[in-house]
Amino acid sequence: MAKRDEGVLAKRDTYKAFHTVSTRWADNDQYGHINNAKFYEFVDSAVNAHLIIAGALKDSIGLVVDSGCRYASSLAFPDVIEVGIKVDKIGTSSVRYGFAVFRRGGVEPAAIGHFVHVYVDAETRRPKPLPPTLKAVVENLKAD
Repeated sequence: MAKRDEGVLAKRDTYKAFHTVSTRWADNDQYGHINNAKFYEFVDSAVNAHLIIAGALKDSIGLVVDSGCRYASSLAFPDVIEVGIKVDKIGTSSVRYGFAVFRRGGVEPAAIGHFVHVYVDAETRRPKPLPPTLKAVVENLKAD
């Protein structure tokens, strides 16, 4: 089974929210599987969809300042995937998200990783404290 960066076994129930993504033919690369870079697109879309649906991105923009991904198995079109997300750490202006990408209904992740958003003012692009709505949403994603 894939392991988290911290060395603890990744379990599906570790993730607090899931977003389903339908893969596209164009997501496959010349080797017949989904290109590694696409995993980041799926995760970015899942996290931002979660935040937008919750109304948490009205005044801030999250800029990715760190990321990492470990791949355990391949996926290919027409797989439907589920992106599990959670929050590992909340800072003053930043959030470290953990993620896992599963084949729909799968138990073991095809990929697992993290990324850090620094939230900035939409106009100045300077870091700013997490707004209350955003902080409440990410608190609900906090890993146990």
